[in-house]
Amino acid sequence: MKIILAVLLFMSVQFSWSQEQPFLSMDIEVTEWIDGTLFLPNAVEKPDLVIIIAGSGPTNRNGNQNFFKNNALKKLAEALSSKGIATFRYDKRIVKQIKMGKVDKDMSFDDFVSDASDVIDYFKDKETYSKIYVAGHSQGSLVGMLAGKDQLDGFISLAGAGQNIGDVIIEQVDKTAPFFTESTKKVVASLKDGKKTKDYPKELGSMFREDLQEFMISWMKYNPTEELKDLDIPILIINGTKDLQVPETEAVLLKESNPKAELVIIENMNHVLFEIKGNDLENSKSYNESFRPISEELVSSILTFIESNQ
Repeated sequence: MKIILAVLLFMSVQFSWSQEQPFLSMDIEVTEWIDGTLFLPNAVEKPDLVIIIAGSGPTNRNGNQNFFKNNALKKLAEALSSKGIATFRYDKRIVKQIKMGKVDKDMSFDDFVSDASDVIDYFKDKETYSKIYVAGHSQGSLVGMLAGKDQLDGFISLAGAGQNIGDVIIEQVDKTAPFFTESTKKVVASLKDGKKTKDYPKELGSMFREDLQEFMISWMKYNPTEELKDLDIPILIINGTKDLQVPETEAVLLKESNPKAELVIIENMNHVLFEIKGNDLENSKSYNESFRPISEELVSSILTFIESNQ
């Protein structure tokens, strides 16, 4: 019996080794601050490439932060690269800065745009990809719009806001803490004018404290609908009906700004690209549940979009 079990175990190991990964994985340093992972599909001579840009906060290439591990962006990259699409995803610059203990206090939203532009230029210079797309998630949607002008073959917005971030904040505060709505409006108005202020609710310091205000000013100067309407390339806008942070109405605003864009609303998909059947508690918990698969409709929608632009 022991011999049989040993043979079976050996066969199992041999079989697992023989299963060829459908893509090659390579870590790449694009600039001093930008490290990422490239998935290159096997047996595809000149594949299309999707550059995945993460959302707000110190988000790494897999879509994770310190207290949230869902691997959503990694799962998206794996799903696309398994179907013959090359993917590159990267850590936001603040991730590396935190690791090195050298966080730039003067960091601006434009630094993220510059980083995305550097990534696009890096791969365009290689001339080894048929077409290059950007898929920007949440904050990364606006970053991708700005960085991709005149450089991309297509743009994909994943849970991207249609309103100015200041108006998004007002709307969120009005829903969750309406007693701060009026004071939030005053703060946002000041920041939109490029003026810092000390007159903000201390309870909202995570958004408005003084050391963050320069960054918020640099972010609020952009309106996603204004930027998208000038993007003259194929566009896919995707949002989920269970997104707690960016409701589907934001995707509709983006679509209205550029009628040529394709809009896909995915039933039950949440902000981290998972399908949620239950309530808001399940939805919130899923941000830290890496065992969940991402939406199959999300993957198929992106693949269909890319195939339609061949």
